[in-house]
Amino acid sequence: MFLRMVTPDGVQTNRRQAMQQRDYPTLTEATRIWARIGLLSFGGPAGQIALMHRILVEEQKWLGEKRFLHALNYCMLLPGPEAMQLAVYIGWLMHRTLGGIIAGLLFVLPGVVAIMALSWVYALFGSVGPVEALFFGLKAAVLAIVVQAVIRIGARALKNGAMLAIAAASFVAIFGFAVPFPLIILIAGLIGLFGARAGMPAFQGGGGHGKVGAVQVADADTLLGEETPAHTQVNRSWALRISAVFLALWLAPVALLFAVLGPAHVFAQIAGFFSIMAVVTFGGAYAVLAYVAQEAVQNFGWLAPGEMLDGLGMAETTPGPLIMVTQFVGFMGAFRDAGGLSPLLAGTLGGLLTTWVTFAPCFLWIFLGAPFIERLRDNRVLSAALTAITAAVVGVILNLAVWFGLHVVFDEVRQISAFGLALDVPVWSTLNIVAAVLVLANLIAVFRFRLGPVTVLCGSALAGLGPEETQVVLIADPAATTNRHEIDAEGAFGRMALSFENAALPDNPKSSAMTALSLVRLIENRAAPVVI
Repeated sequence: MFLRMVTPDGVQTNRRQAMQQRDYPTLTEATRIWARIGLLSFGGPAGQIALMHRILVEEQKWLGEKRFLHALNYCMLLPGPEAMQLAVYIGWLMHRTLGGIIAGLLFVLPGVVAIMALSWVYALFGSVGPVEALFFGLKAAVLAIVVQAVIRIGARALKNGAMLAIAAASFVAIFGFAVPFPLIILIAGLIGLFGARAGMPAFQGGGGHGKVGAVQVADADTLLGEETPAHTQVNRSWALRISAVFLALWLAPVALLFAVLGPAHVFAQIAGFFSIMAVVTFGGAYAVLAYVAQEAVQNFGWLAPGEMLDGLGMAETTPGPLIMVTQFVGFMGAFRDAGGLSPLLAGTLGGLLTTWVTFAPCFLWIFLGAPFIERLRDNRVLSAALTAITAAVVGVILNLAVWFGLHVVFDEVRQISAFGLALDVPVWSTLNIVAAVLVLANLIAVFRFRLGPVTVLCGSALAGLGPEETQVVLIADPAATTNRHEIDAEGAFGRMALSFENAALPDNPKSSAMTALSLVRLIENRAAPVVI
């Protein structure tokens, strides 16, 4: 018997020979893979990036770890959803421009369809008791997930005192002084640039992504190998042509809407606002949502504060990038300002227009910039700018968490203005105890039991459903039984008949009913009196 020893080098050689014998995937085969990724892309950017790594690197072995992270870190430098842009980049790497277009479209298409369907349901049935109750539960889960995002990104980005200072300053700027999100990002990027040029240690090192999957695959053991495909070489002529095409696809409809309908029309406002947003959305969906909420709720009046949370809940529970929540914003804005159109038709057009101007630039950034990736990857100044921007994003997302929390846990919020500050403070008498308990339960689910976002969202939505009819007795003073009040109110949990004995009621009877129902859901026996 003869035994032959196989060295690690021999094993790697055998793997590479086997990879060389594999057929390169056709565009049709790749399309099926991208469709699968698009349908499974739940869980926000972290989950989507891990999904692509598992399928494209570990299973299909199209590309290796080094090239995957190379592409991902480049996408993190760009405005827009990094996971979707990574799909476009890898699609382009494998099958040129058409491959990138197919990968990007299939990544967002399931989310477009799902968000549009949910927007129709929300517009038609959002005020119906059970539907309203489901979204009531979703709000609490979304708040917990945003808090988780603050802690997760902060743990990665705030490595020193300078980064902590940038995060704190960005929070104060946007929460206390309503400084626009794009200006915060610009200032943070400039701080990073100047800090790197000055050689300050706090701004050295990249803000890129670390390893993604548990299995690491060498580039040489993949279909692409270590070589650079011919079509990825820098070609200035091609770069100018592709830029012109995608700039026209992106901005020509915007210019046409402004010219034909005028800048005051809702479609022109949607196209203009979300086109600006597309170039300043550094830091991911959670960061830009503060900017969107600030403009869509306070300036344009397209949504109420709670409705922004409803839209984010939709995006969290459907495949595709979280930034798909903007489609819901555009839908509701056009739905409520339909002009001579049917509200549903106007909403559908508004949602699709929002999606177009949000994602069209993503293709431009990849097709124009990807060939220059080698130069950008080793640029320490740009890396320092990304590091500072990521730190600022932590403060912006913290602002989002506080803003959401105030509007979830309290029924009323008022603004205090003094010395340039504009602070939102809660009206404590409008505390919604059910919402507070749901938020606490979701925080425990996320941080203690580490449940996934889809599980948390679905569970919280179901917890929001209450009994169709609840009898409640509130007694302010057990010794007093006079001054009885009867309220029959329509609330988020359906029709409620409530009895108040000797209780100080707010001016709004419906608020009183919701307060009573909030209290009664904290006890196991719903018919028992609650002492307040």
